[in-house]
Amino acid sequence: MKNVARVLSAHPIDDAIRARVLQALDQIETEYDVKVLFACESGSRGWGFASPDSDYDVRFVYVQRLPWYLTVEARRDVIEIPISDELDVCGWELRKALQLLRKSNPTLLEWLDSPVVYREDAKLAARMRALAPQFFSAIRGRYHYLAMAKKNFRGYLQGESVRLKKYLYVLRPLLAVRWIDSGMGMPPMRFADLVAGTMTDAALLDEINRLLAIKMQASEVEYSARWPEIHKYIEHALQNAEHNPDYKRPEGDAHELDQFLKEVVLSWPALTI
Repeated sequence: MKNVARVLSAHPIDDAIRARVLQALDQIETEYDVKVLFACESGSRGWGFASPDSDYDVRFVYVQRLPWYLTVEARRDVIEIPISDELDVCGWELRKALQLLRKSNPTLLEWLDSPVVYREDAKLAARMRALAPQFFSAIRGRYHYLAMAKKNFRGYLQGESVRLKKYLYVLRPLLAVRWIDSGMGMPPMRFADLVAGTMTDAALLDEINRLLAIKMQASEVEYSARWPEIHKYIEHALQNAEHNPDYKRPEGDAHELDQFLKEVVLSWPALTI
C-alpha cells in the first residue's frame, strides 16, 4: 500500500451525532429487549468520501433473549428505525448475520472492517472478525462487486453530465474486484486503502484525488462533466471482467458458526430467562 498517503480520505463523525447514535442503540436495547454486540458506520462515511450532507448509516448486530430462538415459526430478524434527519439505523440479528457470514456476504464483511465503530463487545466482535476470513469466498465477493459496478455504471454514468458520487459507487466495487483478483483476500472497506493497494497510474490517481476533493466538499446531488481518466479506466475494467458461474459455492465449516451462535446466546445470563 505504498500509495496510501496520496489518497484522500476522511471519516467525519460529529460528536453530537455520535451521542445520538449511542442513545439510539440504548433505546433499541430497551424497546426490543435485545443486546447490541457491534455497531458501526457504513456507507460513504465509512468508505471515507462522505459529502457534508451525507447520511449517517449506522449498522449493528444484535442478539435476542434465548426464548426467541426456541420457536417453530421464523421471527423477524431485522431492526430498522425510521430515518430521522440524517440518521439511518438498521441492524441484523446474530443468527441472520452468521448465515450471511457463511455466504461470504460482502456487506457484513465491510461492517466488520469499518473504521468507525460506535459500540462493540470487544471479545465477541474480535471473534466475528477472526471467523470472517474462513468463510470469505473470492468468487462470491467478486460476483457481488462486479454486479454492483455494472449496475451503477449502466444506471448513472451514461450521460455527459454525471453525479460525482456515482463515479465512486462504480470505482469502489471495481477496485474491490481488482483487489480480489490480485489474491489479497477480503477487500478493505476504506476506499483509500483499495486505491492504494491496486492503483499505480499517476494520472488516474491524480484525477481520483481531484474527484474526492470536490466530492467531499459538495452536496450529495452534485453533478459534473465526465472525468476522462476515471471513465476510461471504468470502461476498460468492465470490458475485461467476467463473472465466474460457480460463485454460489460456500466456503468454511458452518459448525464453527453454530458453536459461536450457541456461545453468544447462552453467555448473557440476563438473556436466558
